Amino acid sequence: MYTDSHTHLYLDAFNDDRDQMIERALQMGVTRMFLPNIDSSTTRSMFALADKYPSHCFPMMGLHPTSVKENYREELRAIKEQLDRDGIIAIGETGIDLYWDSTFLNEQLEVFKTQISWAMERNLPLVIHTRDSFPEIFQALNEAGGDTLRGVFHSFTGNKEELERALSYNFMIGINGIATFKNSSLGDVVRSIPKDRLLLETDSPFLAPVPHRGRRNESSYLVDIATKISEIYNLTREEIAEITSQNAKNLFPLNP
Repeated sequence: MYTDSHTHLYLDAFNDDRDQMIERALQMGVTRMFLPNIDSSTTRSMFALADKYPSHCFPMMGLHPTSVKENYREELRAIKEQLDRDGIIAIGETGIDLYWDSTFLNEQLEVFKTQISWAMERNLPLVIHTRDSFPEIFQALNEAGGDTLRGVFHSFTGNKEELERALSYNFMIGINGIATFKNSSLGDVVRSIPKDRLLLETDSPFLAPVPHRGRRNESSYLVDIATKISEIYNLTREEIAEITSQNAKNLFPLNP
């Protein structure tokens, strides 16, 4: 049994074949799919999917950093209104993204810190998006200073020094299809992740792994990522599935 710890299956990219896509995932053994929110425009479709597949799809609630614009306070209010819904397993995805534009850096910092406080208040894990922003992320976590704060660095692409720093917090590390890319040095970093801190994810519909690179990603492709990770750890694919699914169960408050 596999757990896709980060997948946006509710997006329009799956409108034509969403049910078939989920069936393919289930046939491959991917039985749990965790749904990070993006902003107020995606909450309805995300919850609709979680309601349709309550044993397989589990929603999060957060505001993605690339959705932080002039109206960020309005967006935060809309997100906060959803926090009391049943079944929310995490705050996210949130974080800081400076890859495309740093115009709203201060606003992204405020939004990120707000969501850190929500995670601490509600004892929920925090799902962090980090792109060209490790120093800012680490500083915000240090300022939060909460011993109870836990979560995952999703789609981790840092170096070994950044990995060591990330592991110094009570966080797991999410690895996706980037680890399968021929030009990726992430494999050397993955070897340094303790097995009990490792999560698998697809980040569908983005970042499809080899041999599907360039296509729309989907949760069934998690098995290809697990194959690569099993080679790195010199374990069987089944062992990686068991380890990472147990890690996800330990971190996220799933309904029985």
